[in-house]
Amino acid sequence: MKKMKERFIKLLRSTERRGIEEVINYLEESGFFIAPASTNHHLNCECGLMKHSLNVYDMAMALRETIVARKPEVAEKIPEKSIIIAALLHDTCKANIYKKTQKWKKDNQGNWELNDTYETDYSRLPVGHGEKSVIMLLSLGLELTIDEIVAIRWHMGAWDLAFQSYEAKGNINVAGRYCPLLSLIQAADNLSSHILEF
Repeated sequence: MKKMKERFIKLLRSTERRGIEEVINYLEESGFFIAPASTNHHLNCECGLMKHSLNVYDMAMALRETIVARKPEVAEKIPEKSIIIAALLHDTCKANIYKKTQKWKKDNQGNWELNDTYETDYSRLPVGHGEKSVIMLLSLGLELTIDEIVAIRWHMGAWDLAFQSYEAKGNINVAGRYCPLLSLIQAADNLSSHILEF
């Protein structure tokens, strides 16, 4: 896990973005590097959130390479530094929300047993998933491009509860057409959480 964390921080620092040290300090203090990625689904284990974020980054870079090979002019619209920021920080909102607990669950033979698990506490900043990450990063002083804001905000796509509104669907459809970074991060997040991490 130490090497994974070192890689994560090295990638963030490579962006040379204003505010990145404040973000790194926050991630450290908030328990981001040891948090699970979810309570019951993908990588619901210690350090799962960090591993998921790196998976999203690696997947996004692989997808970018494939896309640029077929359509070279897209390269400048999805800069590597923006992929680092959006992929590694898209779930910043999950820092400091998970608490270890124990719950009863049936085993394979139908017997009840006590299992270690996690529960969530959203009381610190009860706003939506993607926008919460953007708000947190901006409040830490991180310089974000519009495309990075859009990619982080809408990375959940149709799985975002706000997507159920007519206005949100319109926003995400427009954003998807004009922000290739958004489509890249959505695809990388989806492929990571639904294929790599199960």
